[in-house]
Amino acid sequence: MSLRLKFLLNTSKKYVKGENMITKLEMLVDTAKQGKTMKLVVAAAHDEDVLGAICKAAIDKIIDPILVGDKNEILAIADRQGLEISNYEIHDITDLYEAAKFSVKLVSEGKGDFLMKGLIDTAILLKAVLDKEYGLRTDRLLSHVMIYEVPHYHKLIYLTDGGMNIEPSFDEKVKITENAIDACKALGNKVVKVAAIAAKEKVSEKMPTTVDARKLQELCEQGHFGPNAIVEGPLALDLAISKDAAAIKKFKSEVSGDVDILLVPTIEVGNGIGKTLTYLAGAESAGIIMGAKVPVVLTSRADSYEAKLYSIALGSVISMNS
Repeated sequence: MSLRLKFLLNTSKKYVKGENMITKLEMLVDTAKQGKTMKLVVAAAHDEDVLGAICKAAIDKIIDPILVGDKNEILAIADRQGLEISNYEIHDITDLYEAAKFSVKLVSEGKGDFLMKGLIDTAILLKAVLDKEYGLRTDRLLSHVMIYEVPHYHKLIYLTDGGMNIEPSFDEKVKITENAIDACKALGNKVVKVAAIAAKEKVSEKMPTTVDARKLQELCEQGHFGPNAIVEGPLALDLAISKDAAAIKKFKSEVSGDVDILLVPTIEVGNGIGKTLTYLAGAESAGIIMGAKVPVVLTSRADSYEAKLYSIALGSVISMNS
């Protein structure tokens, strides 16, 4: 267990639910600690890093875990890491398809508050989430929201969608934006600022991305995203995140340098920005799937232990505020 369960010691400052915007991932964890202990169902929980993060979150009373998967392997991992899981509810299901179905069913029956992916392919888990029989499907689009704490930026950046929707249509971009705004508001943002990212700020029929971005802005101006959302587009990335860049280009904007959500046009753009923030900018992150009846914690095998813990805290806070 060693250093992993010593990660993120209790901080002295307290953050009251609904009164403060969460601007740091440590604040996210602290908020989750102070809230209701949520039941987390983990599909295919026999994963080293996932199980370690789950135990840390349980120790902090963020979650009450329900583990679904290969029980012998779960116990072996716990033994190797020195994790105490004797009080956890464990369902021994070795087949990954059955583990996914059973996990989703537990949540749909109200026995879990949110869901997490363990050692299982994303496609298998999401197929179960979308199965009409289990009741987690809604009329909303499933989309991925990554949250980054970037050095030298004054608050969290929400990036969507760099993980699920490959080349979304305009209607899909509307739903992706709605999901990200919901996640942002769950973390205390009273006014949510969205930049619809494109290669330039001028609308051109030769660049359909710019057309969609402007339509999103116009939809926002009509009140579609609510009174406390500002959507601007198209915006190049520098204009979205830098007031200096906007000033140099004499670009008037309500979001430049203070953006919350980066709405990307394709999965490649989101994937590239996200990995750049992680590997070149030293950003910490958390990830969640929105659009189902409950949040789904979705992390990569390559994600750090810290990212997994942050993602659990994210799912917990969104669940509390849903």
